[in-house]
Amino acid sequence: MTDDSTYPDEVAGPFPKPPTTFEDREGRSITVRHYDDHEDREALMAMYEAFDPADRAQGIPPTNEERIENWLDTITDDETVNVVATHDGDAVGHATLVPDEPERTAELAIFVLQAYQHAGIGTRLLKTLLGAGEAAGFDRVWLSVERWNDPAINLYEKVGFRASDTESFEHEMSIRLRD
Repeated sequence: MTDDSTYPDEVAGPFPKPPTTFEDREGRSITVRHYDDHEDREALMAMYEAFDPADRAQGIPPTNEERIENWLDTITDDETVNVVATHDGDAVGHATLVPDEPERTAELAIFVLQAYQHAGIGTRLLKTLLGAGEAAGFDRVWLSVERWNDPAINLYEKVGFRASDTESFEHEMSIRLRD
């Protein structure tokens, strides 16, 4: 997505900055914090290896160890913004902003393990990622979601994303973090 006119005019937020700890709907203590390659890489590998194939969309996350490793190299490099949700030391969710053109624009991806879905973790993870992205200097964020994924679309709309392109196979949505 490159056309600024496809982003909402109004700035969304405010969004929390990491770290944040909360109790999910199941009573579990969840911490959302900045990704640290030394502390979180192994936990994210384990999370993605355990990821339910039914929850994969648009080919991500990848399905085998080598592909997951290569993909994580790309989405956790120095230019990206990443937050991880943890419970009892295990990664249970991950969200990333990958820089895109034009400058100060990023593409968003978010993943929550199936056993932790529908407990409010995705909402907190998403909001915290957007707060971290704003702090990192991103003005606009966009994403694509499969058009039949109503739970994800509802989550994005609740946080402030607006549909920007609904003509394709994927539903494109965008949000403005700063003017």
